[in-house]
Amino acid sequence: MTAVLAAGATASLLAGCGAGKVAAPTGPVYGKPPTQAAGDATAGKAAFNSNGCNACHTYKPAGSTAKVGPDLDNLAADAKKANQGSVAEYAKTSIVDPNAYVAPGYPKGVMPSFQTLPAKTIANLVAFLTKPSS
Repeated sequence: MTAVLAAGATASLLAGCGAGKVAAPTGPVYGKPPTQAAGDATAGKAAFNSNGCNACHTYKPAGSTAKVGPDLDNLAADAKKANQGSVAEYAKTSIVDPNAYVAPGYPKGVMPSFQTLPAKTIANLVAFLTKPSS
């Protein structure tokens, strides 16, 4: 009787999983990075200004000309030098872990980490920073 119940439970379990087909897990643990939520570049521009990014960085789309930190108009070139993934990945890492890679000529420890910003705000900032110029 126990074997029949176990077989029935297994069959029910498999039936609930798409007739025996089990979806492969995804995510960084399984070798596939999670997709980043799409951000809104317009909201990112507002976040850029409200979080003080414009006080330290030059970035033409924001109308900022500060010289404390790297010129973000050169973000793609800096991302290539850093060799840490796409421009969007580099931008996100630079926001949440700014000392992971510091552009040549700038000291570590100057930019604060913004890892406590909501994920959506970070996605918006990345969208703004990586938006193609019009």
